[in-house]
Amino acid sequence: MAKYLFPAIFDPGTDNSPGYTVTFPDLPGCITEGSNMSEALFMARDVLGGFLYGMEEDNETIPNPTPPSEVILPENAFVSLIEVRTDFVRDIMQNKAVKKTLTIPKWLNDVAEEENINFSHLLQFALKEELNIKSPN
Repeated sequence: MAKYLFPAIFDPGTDNSPGYTVTFPDLPGCITEGSNMSEALFMARDVLGGFLYGMEEDNETIPNPTPPSEVILPENAFVSLIEVRTDFVRDIMQNKAVKKTLTIPKWLNDVAEEENINFSHLLQFALKEELNIKSPN
């Protein structure tokens, strides 16, 4: 189970608008925002999980997290540790539906529709049978 814990900087900015910008000092480009604390925390977990999953998929080296006490903060900002598990992200990505376009004869389509055949379910079943797959992994 790939579990990570990275410090995130929650910056309310200086214009007195509601919300936070969230950055990860160890992961340049990993940034998000939320209109309130709850949304900012949710978005921080979401972006961190996706970012680290992408790094794993690209075989990139994931840096060691900076200790929170060593993170340099902008004025009025604070640091919070964000925990994610990329195996959960991987499960979601692997089970994500992919649209396929295929062609069958009209007469076969008409008969199948009359019988209320679920084309997606049938294709998945047939592919698993053809490939001798018993489970998704």
